[in-house]
Amino acid sequence: MKPALQAVLDVIEADRDHVVALTQDLVRIPSVNPKFQSEQGLHREADVQDRIEEELRPLGFDLDRWDALENRPNVTADLPGSEDKSMILCGHIDVVPVGDSAAWSRDPFGGQLEDGRVWGRGAVDMKGGVAACISAARAIRKAGIELDGRLSIHSVVDEEAGGFGAIDLVERGGTKLARHAIIAEPTWGHVIPAEGGLSWVRVTIFGKQAHAGWRFNALWPQHDSLGRLEPGVNAIELANRFLNALRDFEASRCRRTNHPLLPAGLATINPGTIMGGAGMGPDGNPAVMSNAAMISDVVTMVLDYKFMPQENFGDVQREFEEFIAHFAAMDPWMRENPPKIEWDLWGLHFPPMDTPVDHPLAQTVLTRATELQLAKPEIKGFEAVTDAAHYAGKGVVPVIYGPAGDGFHGDNECVEVGSLIETTKVIAASVLDMCGVRS
Repeated sequence: MKPALQAVLDVIEADRDHVVALTQDLVRIPSVNPKFQSEQGLHREADVQDRIEEELRPLGFDLDRWDALENRPNVTADLPGSEDKSMILCGHIDVVPVGDSAAWSRDPFGGQLEDGRVWGRGAVDMKGGVAACISAARAIRKAGIELDGRLSIHSVVDEEAGGFGAIDLVERGGTKLARHAIIAEPTWGHVIPAEGGLSWVRVTIFGKQAHAGWRFNALWPQHDSLGRLEPGVNAIELANRFLNALRDFEASRCRRTNHPLLPAGLATINPGTIMGGAGMGPDGNPAVMSNAAMISDVVTMVLDYKFMPQENFGDVQREFEEFIAHFAAMDPWMRENPPKIEWDLWGLHFPPMDTPVDHPLAQTVLTRATELQLAKPEIKGFEAVTDAAHYAGKGVVPVIYGPAGDGFHGDNECVEVGSLIETTKVIAASVLDMCGVRS
């Protein structure tokens, strides 16, 4: 192993500019997720994949390409080998919008190399990581090393909007999957074996529609109830009570649900959107939201519901549904008209990832990072969610590891050149360790 590793590291060191230039090329091709921004010329994911295929084809990879979403292709590349030692290197090529271009000091899609960094949207999130994966595989091939296990590179779309590119890929199963995976998201050189799960859940609260002019009927006893109009029930007011109760429920979950690699209190339930009005529209939201003279009979709330790496999603669902049932039982109207709960709204669901700290993959990446990078790596958990979740949900053992930079989802995004080269070396060394080398 030592001669093979040294040969690979020598190739990377001799051609340090390769991963940098490839990162620049990828950044210069705008690939903003079209779900976020509709302007022409920004959605060139297919062109990014063309550049990636151009890089991999001469290395002898078996390439496959298909549209995971309309006109949005995934690419996979494989070197043959045993399944027992198979390994995936994965990254996404879609990026978030630039935002206020005036806040950028450089062209967001210029890929400039300045001050020891590559600048531009996607440089650190995560075209630099994709380039590191490709450069690591290239170095192995250029060094003449034959791997024992199958090595796959996955370049996927749509991670920024829910990971539906990776979902499509893992649903294909078979040899699209492998035993292990490194997801090269930016981790600043740290090793990330755990991240929580996430579901979007919509809660619909029902009231009773009525004219606001007769609202007093619902609030105050009348002198003569004969002929009194039946009072309405304001769903917005019920939703206000629900949000207060939800905050207490969230706090209870955060206090008692923890993971050693993650910050305390990460199991949050964020009310992301709320709509109130009258009548149910065909999209499941209130039909009329511009007439304050109507007592609202529908409120919908979409919650960003996080759960911990060690939690079972079925248990999480049952706990929340029991909370809703107990909340509704306190009100006579809601006992008869309970809230409606819809999980995995729009198909968005991230399974949890909880790779053991002592797993060989986690330990291999940690060891190689300790040897090959200047900054001391730590084993940590990830506060957000990544495509690693979708691989973990299909039984692949993943670890997240990638380069350092700045401007993550902000302005003046960049990736550090030194970290790019270190990341390439660590990934290449980890591939040799996990896949093995043919003698």
